[in-house]
Amino acid sequence: MVNDSPNGMLVHSLLDEAVAETPDSTAVRDKTGVWTYRELAEYTHAVDAWLESEGIGSGDRVVTQLPTTRELVALFLGVSRRGATLVALNPGMKPFHLRAVLASAEPRLVVADGSVVGALREVTETPVHELTSCWREVARLRELGKRAAPVEIHPDDVAALLYTSGSTAAPKGVICPHAQMTFASRALQAELGYRPGDVVFCRFPMSWDYGLYKVLLACLGRSELVLADGESDLLLLRRMREVGATVVPIVPSLATMIATLAVREGEAPAPVRMFTNTGAALPASTITALREAFPGVRVVRQFGQTECKRISVMPPEEDRERPDSVGRPLPGTKVLILDDAGAELPVGEIGEIVVTGPHVMPGYWRDPELSARNFRRDENGALRLHTGDYGRLDEDGYLYFEGRRDDMFKRKGVRMSTLEIEAAAMDIDGVRAAGAVPPGETRDLAVCVETDLEPHVVLRELAKRLEPAKVPAVCHVVAEFPLTAHGKNASAELVRLLEGAGL
Repeated sequence: MVNDSPNGMLVHSLLDEAVAETPDSTAVRDKTGVWTYRELAEYTHAVDAWLESEGIGSGDRVVTQLPTTRELVALFLGVSRRGATLVALNPGMKPFHLRAVLASAEPRLVVADGSVVGALREVTETPVHELTSCWREVARLRELGKRAAPVEIHPDDVAALLYTSGSTAAPKGVICPHAQMTFASRALQAELGYRPGDVVFCRFPMSWDYGLYKVLLACLGRSELVLADGESDLLLLRRMREVGATVVPIVPSLATMIATLAVREGEAPAPVRMFTNTGAALPASTITALREAFPGVRVVRQFGQTECKRISVMPPEEDRERPDSVGRPLPGTKVLILDDAGAELPVGEIGEIVVTGPHVMPGYWRDPELSARNFRRDENGALRLHTGDYGRLDEDGYLYFEGRRDDMFKRKGVRMSTLEIEAAAMDIDGVRAAGAVPPGETRDLAVCVETDLEPHVVLRELAKRLEPAKVPAVCHVVAEFPLTAHGKNASAELVRLLEGAGL
């Protein structure tokens, strides 16, 4: 599973291994074209040469605010060759957060789509390059076969900063060294088994680790990566059929869309052999709909955090077993369940999920206080990630996620989680999306749903599924459910919707 030579622990080495084995296989495709592994490697070397000409060296941060295209893939791996650090930002990030991220990252160079160049130049003094103009130079250097002078890169050098946001706090940058990123990628590959001939259909931006790591997993599998972020939802299934998608990463909102379209269109599906889910649990009804629409498909549950990439994966061949489990820990890693005092709990008891292993990142960029809170040393000096998530292990070591610390609360003396209320709501026929909002100083427990049902019908159905204390006092029906850029419930927006409705 692990290539533990220093070169094998560098992010761009995963591409180089693929080029050495299958140079003329298709590597990456977007809506404008396709590159083989050989062509992708040539562009990454040209990016390296261009960065050298711009004075970029080891440890320098390179910010991108770009759509997820072949050029961004080449920039990611070219930045890796330079020994610099990629900071990929979501194209939709607004100036309020851009200021905070740029002040934190202190980049030496910014590459952006033409539509956001002006806004970026207003919030930073760092040189901002428009992609089209800089790519002309990259293409010229590729034609010349230009190579940069080699630089010394160590596995513990930082390959990427991934900025993640809470509901109110400024984005925090997770430090992602080469060693942790390559270990996590190889461990995931050992579980998921991407392979030559696979077409990985990715709808997620590379500013999110779920999208970024698909580049590395595709390299390890010698697979084709199709970048479909930003393409029309209405053409989703047609595009999957056109490219022959066999592996499709999903979150619940995307899974529901795929299942709904498959029923509506009634056409022969793409040859998908595996859906891989993260972000939140898939409703059982969605899993059933996917299996009916894509005969023989595996629906693989996963669980993780950017701070260690992935914690657990349900092996694909076990996708129908232990339906409430989020899988077993990645190879070479360990999950502990600890109580509030830090003592390990017995099998079956719920406590904080704590992770150890070579995939645990070293902390947050320039935030020692937060790093010390979430990344702690054990009695032997090993780094442990305290996730703030709660769960339990069964006797065979499979993990069950029970909710985040912020999701858990007491009402009428009963301890509960927003997740179990949302799961019950999603079990109601006709509810397309659901988000529970814990009690506050001025409001009781509420649930927001996207549905054509009346609120009192939803509450009546919830009363059939939940203990009395867990039934929300209020149900608010929304026309369109608010999601984050990564397809998760936008909790802060749900609160605003309730307040706007006077609830």
